Amino acid sequence: MSITQRRGRRVMMTQAELDSYLTEQRTCRVATVSAEGRPHISPLWFGWDGGSLWLYSITRSRRWAQLLRDPWVAVVIDDGHEYGELRGVELAGRVSIVGEAPRTGEPCPELDTPERLFAAKYFGLSAMPHDGRHAWLRLTPDTISSWDFRKLP
Repeated sequence: MSITQRRGRRVMMTQAELDSYLTEQRTCRVATVSAEGRPHISPLWFGWDGGSLWLYSITRSRRWAQLLRDPWVAVVIDDGHEYGELRGVELAGRVSIVGEAPRTGEPCPELDTPERLFAAKYFGLSAMPHDGRHAWLRLTPDTISSWDFRKLP
């Protein structure tokens, strides 16, 4: 994973800022591509464990079908209203499916941390509720680009 970027180093987030930002934000936008090359962008809830972005996706979605065919994604999390408030992160790489799909709650030690974080963040619970419709995708990014325009003079 590379968090260095060629351009915009003045506004780049530090690792601590990146971790804090990805932990507090709630919605990302996931970009996939159809077999015909058409882009598709969809909002999704996510969890961040300090090294991977965990996406909890409906398995009967266009996004899921496209990722089964081509696992490459770009994900953006951003916020801000005025120019000097803009900040965000773009993560890119391949996703992998973790656990059963759809997820029913079968034991999967690899999902212990992301499910605990996700359940607390979105449901205020200590354990993940499973609905048999969603499954986990893990993005351990090849590249990360970030910006925080609040750092501009």
